[in-house]
Amino acid sequence: MSEHPIGQIVRATAGRDKDGLFCVIGVDERTSHLLLADGRRRKAAHPKRKKPGHVRPLTGPEDPYPHPAIQKLNLGEPVTDRELRRALAAFKEENTLG
Repeated sequence: MSEHPIGQIVRATAGRDKDGLFCVIGVDERTSHLLLADGRRRKAAHPKRKKPGHVRPLTGPEDPYPHPAIQKLNLGEPVTDRELRRALAAFKEENTLG
């Protein structure tokens, strides 16, 4: 599995949150788990820990999603749950209409 940079948008492929859309907001260096948040069920303050093999990347390092919240994450700045919700909603809308 490719490296999951901060700000990458992924879809869960296993667990109770299967098919959920999340943003990678961090990586647990100890266990290599991804820290995922969607701003609704999983807040940025309490992200979901998930194994990299249990997610499917929808954006990558070569094609990051150009939303201001994602750009803030890439710069190492904190984002609010509202910003995460809006970024994921915009991504979802663009990819279902396009």
